[in-house]
Amino acid sequence: MRIRGAVLERIAAPAPFAESTPITVCDLDLREPGPGELLVRIEAAGLCHSDLSVVDGNRVRPVPMLLGHEAAGRVESVGPGDSDIAAGQRVVMTFLPRCGECAGCATDGRTPCVPGSIANNAGELLGGGRRLLRDGAEVHHHLGVSAFATHAVVDRRSVVPVDDDVPPEVAAVLGCAVLTGGGALLNSAKPRLGDRIMVVGLGGVGMAAVLVAVSLAAKGHEVIAVDTVPDKLGLARELGAHAVYTPAEVAELGVQAEVVVEAAGNIRAFETAVAATAPGGTTVTVGLPAPDARASISPLALVAQGRSIVGSYLGSAVPSRDIPEYVRMWRSGRLPVERLVSARVGLGDINRAMDELAAGHALRQVIVFD
Repeated sequence: MRIRGAVLERIAAPAPFAESTPITVCDLDLREPGPGELLVRIEAAGLCHSDLSVVDGNRVRPVPMLLGHEAAGRVESVGPGDSDIAAGQRVVMTFLPRCGECAGCATDGRTPCVPGSIANNAGELLGGGRRLLRDGAEVHHHLGVSAFATHAVVDRRSVVPVDDDVPPEVAAVLGCAVLTGGGALLNSAKPRLGDRIMVVGLGGVGMAAVLVAVSLAAKGHEVIAVDTVPDKLGLARELGAHAVYTPAEVAELGVQAEVVVEAAGNIRAFETAVAATAPGGTTVTVGLPAPDARASISPLALVAQGRSIVGSYLGSAVPSRDIPEYVRMWRSGRLPVERLVSARVGLGDINRAMDELAAGHALRQVIVFD
């Protein structure tokens, strides 16, 4: 079938992207879904730093590539064979499919699926190969999803079904921002009763971590939010954070917490998070800095103060288990995910929207499809 999507033509183009236009919105051909695959009409897709990291060259992927990995949509058709999902079902896309059989899948979310990671790096679907064509030449998939388009063919293991009462924009943000930020707390840190929780970096993932931390406040957690942008600190306060600081204030005042989540993806934020971790506490890092980035920390401080540093990819999530729990939290009013959406944009605005993301102005921009 014929679709329209946003294709990254080259990586590491100079900013501003609105002028260098590394992403082209164009018509493509989409093959029919094969066995174990679904054709999904995209309803909403969020712009995430994982998309930007491909555009700016921090994550080298094969091009041309149809971007987008955080999304929700309606199943329009199902590939040959039996399926537990039928046409008409709303689904949340998840960018790390899980085969359920490899060593990574046996870790209960702690490490990624091995075949899923291989497929993602190659720009293929989990079942192998590509379903996108432009002028007869194949176009690579982004993280098994490629959601910046009117439609996508995805592996069944790349989606989680949700009920119709979950709006598309909420469902989309659950698939990456909430899985990653919330999972950093619930799956990786697992705060003890009364632990202070600090989140460093208030983009979409960091603010999602704040929302989940606030939902745990009944267990005696003080929630501390840290960023350099005053508007983001103000929103964190509105969402329930008990205290907000800039990184400079954290250092000057000696603010610490037993659980510190770093969600900015840069070295200074990581070093701030490690330094702000209280004795006996845990730093959970979910940000994705450049591959050659290096931090300076004191191993002696880790040993002498019994502190630990934990990496958490996609919040160490098992999406089929975790997304239904976040939906329950949203329904109960404890997780107002819609507050994460800072702007709604059209597909044609994609290059300018990447500039907004790179500048740190945006929380979660969402492409909405009619």
